[in-house]
Amino acid sequence: MQPLDEINLTGLTVFGRHGVYDHERENGQEFTIDLRLQLSLAAAAASDDVADTVHYGELAEKVAGLVGGEPVDLIETLAARIADAALEDARVQTVRVTVHKPHAPIPLTFSDVSVTLHRGRPAVHDEGVRA
Repeated sequence: MQPLDEINLTGLTVFGRHGVYDHERENGQEFTIDLRLQLSLAAAAASDDVADTVHYGELAEKVAGLVGGEPVDLIETLAARIADAALEDARVQTVRVTVHKPHAPIPLTFSDVSVTLHRGRPAVHDEGVRA
């Protein structure tokens, strides 16, 4: 198996209304998203054609739609939805998603709260059997 390359999208900041408290849904706040996609970029490097890679601009728009869209209680749920969206492209083998909520309603001084999750496709052995 060849090593996987990466596409990173860091610091995508979008206004959303996620949280368990009514005031979070009413007032909203900014969320920041970091993505790391692992996939082979060999075809794109050889062809120099955006069709042979994940179009990170389009992915950013899709992620922004999720963050700015239907509210959820937990940023864990939001991160899972973002990961699922990234994995819709069959070329993506793994994704790491971090959702930052720097304005979380915590009555203490802090810089950031974030959730990071890793998702990927099941491994396939030489015989085509999923592990």
